[in-house]
Amino acid sequence: MAINLRVGVLLKKCLLACLLCSAVVASVSSQTLPFEVESEFRRAKIPLDATATYIQEVGSRATWFAINTKKPFNPASTMKLVTTNAALDLLGPIFTWKTVAYASGTQHGDVLHGDLIIKGSGDPKFLMENFWQFLRQIRAKGIREIRGNLVLDRSAFEEVVFDAANFDGAAEKAYNAGPDALLLNYKTIKFQFAPDEVSGKVRVSIDPPMADYALGLPELSRGNCNGWQEKLNAEINHGSARFFGSYDAACGDKAWFLHPYQMSQNQYFSAVFRQMWRDAGGTFKGEVKSGSLPVGARQVAEWTSPLLPEIIRDINKFSNNVMARQVLLTLAADPTGQPASTEQGARVIKGWLANKGIAAPELVIENGAGLSRIERISANTMGKMLAATWRSPQMPEFISSLPVAGQDGTMRNRLKDASVAGKAHIKTGGLKEVRTIAGYVMAASGKRYVVVSFINHPNAGNGRAAQDALLQWIYDNG
Repeated sequence: MAINLRVGVLLKKCLLACLLCSAVVASVSSQTLPFEVESEFRRAKIPLDATATYIQEVGSRATWFAINTKKPFNPASTMKLVTTNAALDLLGPIFTWKTVAYASGTQHGDVLHGDLIIKGSGDPKFLMENFWQFLRQIRAKGIREIRGNLVLDRSAFEEVVFDAANFDGAAEKAYNAGPDALLLNYKTIKFQFAPDEVSGKVRVSIDPPMADYALGLPELSRGNCNGWQEKLNAEINHGSARFFGSYDAACGDKAWFLHPYQMSQNQYFSAVFRQMWRDAGGTFKGEVKSGSLPVGARQVAEWTSPLLPEIIRDINKFSNNVMARQVLLTLAADPTGQPASTEQGARVIKGWLANKGIAAPELVIENGAGLSRIERISANTMGKMLAATWRSPQMPEFISSLPVAGQDGTMRNRLKDASVAGKAHIKTGGLKEVRTIAGYVMAASGKRYVVVSFINHPNAGNGRAAQDALLQWIYDNG
């Protein structure tokens, strides 16, 4: 009898402990946040209903925190996680893009009596050093003089009118470059400024080198370097860059990356090709125009991009928008050869999520990069996707693409002196009225957690401290 009473008491105590434990879990999973995190939100004057938080231990089916997780939010650049994750899963870690050159007509000696055709497939990272090697391959085929035209085949992507000023009116910003099946060097120009105290002038160089591209130099001044870009009073068009202002000697050497939106895709490609073909010892006086690969053209060169994991590291660590656009369109590639569209890319991603059992009725994808006012996703969808990724074969490649807190990418200057530094792989996102983070944290306990934090509010720019506090709290308490 006494034994039964003791057993009964023990059972009651266990039941009470379970109830208390359930109450703790329920309180954690309800609309509450750790004091230090909530305090930072109050200090930033950001109401909690303008935020969403999702935390889940990897390997667990239950969420630890779930606050406003079904509500659609603008994710800013954390949308790149969706695009790159889908690409890694659907295309595979050994996927590459190819850029191929063909020749039509006949070749007599080193003279091509016909067109040179370059066909792109959307390589996100076809840079100047790659283009130089590609042209050297063509020269190695014995072609020196091209007596036809340069035909650019961009048929892999749907032809659309792209307005670089549509997002924020800053068409000249490098992040506003549009997608292109023959994207070359991100379609940017690097202007390098160097003051020459001896001559009293400013040296200006451009990269990539461009044929017949005129430069008007700024005056050398003796002021401070504050607002140096505005002081240049730049006027950039399709054939020249002129600086009607001044450049301060105190600035030293500086680089400015600009998107020459006044130049068409063909004009940009033409200026670079003409200069580099000339530098390679070639001759070309024809036109550069859009077209399609003719029947019977023979292949003369091929460039293969880096593997997909390298591409997504660049996208996620450095938040490269045009590269993310390229990947979304690549997901939309049609085996029948129909041009890829962003709409089809969005459908592919929704189907991919559905196949993982993740219903995402709120998901809106405009370009897959997060450089959008209309893209939407819930913290629940993002969190479940990240949890599923942890269990996927591509997990190591995906996680290694994320910035590491306090060490690299867009997180290199955040939490540098905190104990969570080096323990969190986090993608950041930021637009006007939007601040977001998403990724993984390894807690001091050794457990790993998925974390998503979205802020959509006029004071979102003040929310960084709250999100940093959240990452530190997970590290300390997870």
